[in-house]
Amino acid sequence: MRYRQLGSSDLQVSEISLGSWLTYGVGVGADRAAACVHRALELGINFIDTANIYGRGAAESFLGEVLSGVPRDRYLIATKLFFPMTESDRGLSRAQVEKQLDASLKRLRVDTIDLYQCHRHDPDTPVDETMLALTDAVKGGKVRWLGFSEWPADRIREALAVAGAEKFVSSQPQYSLLWRRPEEEIIPLSRENGISQIVWSPLAQGVLTGKYLPDAPPPQGTRATSDEMGGFVDRWMQRPVLEAVQKLKPLAAEAGLTLGQFALAWVLKEPNVASAIVGASRPEQVEENAAASGATVDPALCAEAERIAAEGLSAART
Repeated sequence: MRYRQLGSSDLQVSEISLGSWLTYGVGVGADRAAACVHRALELGINFIDTANIYGRGAAESFLGEVLSGVPRDRYLIATKLFFPMTESDRGLSRAQVEKQLDASLKRLRVDTIDLYQCHRHDPDTPVDETMLALTDAVKGGKVRWLGFSEWPADRIREALAVAGAEKFVSSQPQYSLLWRRPEEEIIPLSRENGISQIVWSPLAQGVLTGKYLPDAPPPQGTRATSDEMGGFVDRWMQRPVLEAVQKLKPLAAEAGLTLGQFALAWVLKEPNVASAIVGASRPEQVEENAAASGATVDPALCAEAERIAAEGLSAART
């Protein structure tokens, strides 16, 4: 496993990180989920990402339990706040930062969260209120570093300009061969301001593993067949997209990688990406994904993959 510096922080994060969205505490049984976490640690994955909203606290509680016996210096924990936890508890106000942070610390069974992230921007709360509340959390020792997920560029600039506030060191965008929007503005802005990307859905909800075939129903036991985990995969389950993904397999084979590893290596070729978050329901998936760390791919293969993916997406829109 290789490691990269997370923005201007002092954190060295594994190139492959373990996520818990829709899986741990929700869609994957506890024993199998625990096996995934422990295998990730054995493979050198040191960065684990979650959020208070995942299972309304269930993912954090699961991770708090499974990591309770693990030495604290063996893992970095990242969580988030913003989405509604109750009818009245949502957003990024000072009151919510204080309340949700304390709740996350308790569920995760830690004294300090390594990376605390704003899950989305809050149009109802002034940015300076949020940033100064987060700054107090850092000064109080409850948080080490700050990040955001899916913020627009103007809000990022506004947050960076708040006088006396701690700076963001991470951005968590959706980014993959099938979703390249961060390249337009977020990555350049981040690069200029000491912010790294921690990428979610680098495998497009598993579609970029090639397991979904254009002329066959989704295999049983996969995310696309799960009521708990399959709600966001439909956007990629269009025939032109699935056909394009199958055309990527020979490129991956030429690179000596599985298609999933190829897709992760493509994401990691961007220097501003510090880590790619993967979800896993089996330890074997963790092993395969972890093997993408350090993989190098011929730029010509990457360019051809980008062309094929773009054609598939274009056909799906027509």
